[in-house]
Amino acid sequence: MKRHDSIFTPVLITGCFIMLVSFAVRASFGVFQIPIQEEFGWLRSEFSMAIAIQNLAWGFGQPIFGALAERIGDRRAIFFGAIAYAAGLVLSSFAVTPGAHQILEIFVGFGIAGTGFGVILAVVGRASSDANRSMSLAIATAAGSGGQVIGAPIAEWLLTMMSWQWVFVVFAATIMASMLALPAIRAPAVSKAELEQSMGQILTRAFRDPSYTLIFLGFFSCGYQLSFVTAHFPAFVTELCTPISPGGTLYSIGITTTSALGALAISLIGLANIFGTLLAGWAGKYWPKKYLLAGIYTGRTIIAALFIMFPITPTSVILFSVTMGSLWLATVPLTSGLVAHIYGLRYMGTLYGIIFFSHQLGSFLGVWLGGRMYDLNNGDYTAVWWIGVGVGAFSAIVHLPVREKPLPQPTAA
Repeated sequence: MKRHDSIFTPVLITGCFIMLVSFAVRASFGVFQIPIQEEFGWLRSEFSMAIAIQNLAWGFGQPIFGALAERIGDRRAIFFGAIAYAAGLVLSSFAVTPGAHQILEIFVGFGIAGTGFGVILAVVGRASSDANRSMSLAIATAAGSGGQVIGAPIAEWLLTMMSWQWVFVVFAATIMASMLALPAIRAPAVSKAELEQSMGQILTRAFRDPSYTLIFLGFFSCGYQLSFVTAHFPAFVTELCTPISPGGTLYSIGITTTSALGALAISLIGLANIFGTLLAGWAGKYWPKKYLLAGIYTGRTIIAALFIMFPITPTSVILFSVTMGSLWLATVPLTSGLVAHIYGLRYMGTLYGIIFFSHQLGSFLGVWLGGRMYDLNNGDYTAVWWIGVGVGAFSAIVHLPVREKPLPQPTAA
């Protein structure tokens, strides 16, 4: 299969669909926090640990599934990921103790790894022409945001009709149904120079490159901020936002409780991110990706700081959701594109998977620390929020020295 000159290839369309379903389920977990906590009387930190473990497993699984796709094929790797995802959801529906729920989230994390960014973006990148690659990666990433738009409200709606356990089962069936589109994923051809490089060779060259280390470190805060908000923001808004005024705009469209506002906030983040990610993909074609990344992290830092400094109101929640959402996953096409640009496409899945592990270390810390500090500080998220502001500023700085040039190909012996 050759790389296409058009943007909307069958690989891109199918990859977008799988990402949309995968991330719709993944983005909904924050909605389940309060129902599960109330049913079993768990501490907030116990549910947070389950989601933190899910994110860490996602991080461990990403380079594994990336390497697996490069060894046995993209379609098989994605299918194995879907099986792990569905199994984790179904088994989690039977969990009645925090420990069981936490262990079973490992399957969910591996499932997200197999049906998410690492494998999908790698195959989309290989199927795209050089001119279209940045935009193609952005479109695939935006599809994940599309899932975020619909995931939380669907979960909230399903919870009005059935238990959270049955919602997990419905989501598992949806994940497996998305595999019907899998035959359209076909591995494109790679160049002769790329074929001559072994995985060990390209990994060694990347690990010796200071720029790879800087990209790895910079992606940490992205995971911290995104996962903290995804896991805790619905509960944060439910408990800390001022009441919604009867007769106001939100009330007139059916958002009458802060719980509904929390679910809406996650959707607004995802909706704004669709536009922000597409803009980032377009910009990545014309300007250095490292400067765009530094600007995105700077913007996130300012937005998060302003939000926590002022009273939490329905208006501030919506403003935060839209502005932060516009920068939400805009880092992903730029970071993955940077990896492809510097280190080539042959082992992009593995190389980006390792970078993404840093993202998931941040995710683990953001989710777990959010729940832990909530319990220790009597329901106060302020300290963990300010840590997110600090790591965002750090990421803005570390991207500046990245050397955004392709590594020279090794000379044949």
